[in-house]
Amino acid sequence: MPPRLPPDPKRDALRARGLLNARAQKVSDPLFSDGAFFDRRDLLQVKYEMLRRVRVNKRPITRAARAFSFSRQSFYHAQAAFARTRLSGLLPNKHNPRTAHKLSPHVVVFLQEQRAAHPDLAAVALAAAVRRRFGVSVHPHSVERALRRAEKKTP
Repeated sequence: MPPRLPPDPKRDALRARGLLNARAQKVSDPLFSDGAFFDRRDLLQVKYEMLRRVRVNKRPITRAARAFSFSRQSFYHAQAAFARTRLSGLLPNKHNPRTAHKLSPHVVVFLQEQRAAHPDLAAVALAAAVRRRFGVSVHPHSVERALRRAEKKTP
């Protein structure tokens, strides 16, 4: 087990918000050398300063990305996100939904009705029925999982 780190409110706050830079020790830009204001652990600040280095200081992208411990591809991704939504574009986001957002309760009821009426209907056919009825494309595996979840909820 790794040694327990001493309490650090800023580190804990950054971690809680998903902003703790996992590669902080690799940030080599001079701005982050003394730690007085610039904190290499703050992912938002590191990304912003990387973009600023290129835009304001005219630093080559490859060099800036390396100094801030990012790939060129990550730089371009951050640049595009910043152009779209400014600072909020640099915030980490979760790409995958954590719920079956396409399989709303009324879609699941429809699936249950279809399964009750046609017990041998395969998940592929159920997914096609959902597409026809609701205009929503779902994966057959998602249909199976939704039906299993609904089964568990039914007493």
